[in-house]
Amino acid sequence: MEKKALTLTRFKKMKQDRVPITVVTAYDYPSARLAEEAGVDAILVGDSLGNVVLGYESTVPVTIDDMVYHTRAVTRGATNTFIVTDMPFATYHGSLDVTLKHAARIMQEGLANAVKMEGGAEIAEAVQGLVRAGIPVMAHVGLTPQSINQIGGYRVQGKSSKQAQKLLEDAKALEQAGAFSIVLELVTDEIAELITDKLAIPTIGIGAGPATDGQVLVFHDLLGYAADIVPKKFVKTYANVGDIIRSGISEYIREVKERSFPTKEHAFHIEQEELQPLYGSVPSK
Repeated sequence: MEKKALTLTRFKKMKQDRVPITVVTAYDYPSARLAEEAGVDAILVGDSLGNVVLGYESTVPVTIDDMVYHTRAVTRGATNTFIVTDMPFATYHGSLDVTLKHAARIMQEGLANAVKMEGGAEIAEAVQGLVRAGIPVMAHVGLTPQSINQIGGYRVQGKSSKQAQKLLEDAKALEQAGAFSIVLELVTDEIAELITDKLAIPTIGIGAGPATDGQVLVFHDLLGYAADIVPKKFVKTYANVGDIIRSGISEYIREVKERSFPTKEHAFHIEQEELQPLYGSVPSK
């Protein structure tokens, strides 16, 4: 039976039925295809591609062109999966017209099913504007990497009652604005559970404990697929393909250096009689 992509209605029903939602952050055709074949519920094309794929120190340098380009690759690889794409830094804090222009590119050129926006009550008006225009929005509170320069580093959110109250108020404001789901990143377990209980829309956690309605992990983190994996407390590595890849490349290098690859069986050959015009006679075998 062919897999069918989730709908917004199905997202909400999964929360009501207490069916955990699985999300993988992927950035290209092969990873998206593998995630879909494995049966993931949704794929997030995250602006974390800046760190993971493009080699930046943060997500701030990622552009709307980057997001559209990678979304197009992902949607080609996962044609039957719900795709959400991050709106990158500074693309939704100006006028609604500008915000709509950027979101429309993600939907029309990238073919995403929804966009994701970082921030709390301060972006509720922008969320509402996109939803009214027919663009589904996934919100994102807690640690918001696009604001890393402002919040002073990668710190767990919700450790004080004041901070926790702000997170809850932000989540409620975003739900009221029309967001269909909210990512909770690096939020204390207790506050993530509180927010999840208070909202009618599903929460997707990353470093937010087990009580959220779903979980998201980056493709490269859960598979150990990177040049310099940095251990994270909230990540579980389910396979270490990085070691396999390094070993395979090392073996290839060794065989080329030893001239054991390629061999004649890896080569293509011309019929002997076709060589005569080149040599003047047919060379001996």
